[in-house]
Amino acid sequence: MADKKSPASGWPIVQGDYHTGDANSPVAVITMGSHLDETAICVSGAALAGSCKTENLGIEKIVANIISNPNIRFVLLCGTEVKGHLSGQSIEAVHKNGVDGGKIVGSIGAIPFLENLSDSDIKRFQEQVELVNIMETEDLNVIAAKISELKARDPGAFGADPVVVQISGDESGSGAGAEAGEEEPLTGEMALITARMKYIQMMVTDIGYRTRFASGLYGGKIEGLMIGLTVALTLFGVTLFGVI
Repeated sequence: MADKKSPASGWPIVQGDYHTGDANSPVAVITMGSHLDETAICVSGAALAGSCKTENLGIEKIVANIISNPNIRFVLLCGTEVKGHLSGQSIEAVHKNGVDGGKIVGSIGAIPFLENLSDSDIKRFQEQVELVNIMETEDLNVIAAKISELKARDPGAFGADPVVVQISGDESGSGAGAEAGEEEPLTGEMALITARMKYIQMMVTDIGYRTRFASGLYGGKIEGLMIGLTVALTLFGVTLFGVI
């Protein structure tokens, strides 16, 4: 039997729209935007089964709950992609490419910014788990068969202790009709506005860096010109007096 470790105390450590099964299972199942029977998926052998409707807070919750349980070694992506947010594609992008300045590299989602995860958290996620993509599959029999296949490949617990991540800005339970811990994705219009605001903020910061660089470069040129002129005049004076 594969070696196992105890997850972080109180695992899963972050609330969300999911169900839990055997904490020693190596498989976590993400159903993306589909409403599948997550209890049945856990009965089939998953440690965790739930949706991911956003490419920011939703992904942060997934990463936090996975790296706090070293026994999870596979993340099975299934169900239908979430339009606009493209959380499935974003999970693949962060696992493959990581982030740059908080933005998921290669994500084409509306707001692919992770504000609560450090570089070491993301690296741990990348190293701990293998992503298995059967997205657009909603057949519970197919999902159960893939879980069994992955459990047969269980390499044992990841060789490091659980990592506990604090997720701030959790909107769990907010909004009319929201269940405890359930994500409420932004509408397409709000997602677009928020994304544009994020990009504008990044552009303003970049412009500030470029302005400082240009100012420094211009100042350096003037200083160099003055030094060169001074040296030239000095040499000219020495030559002139030397001739006289």
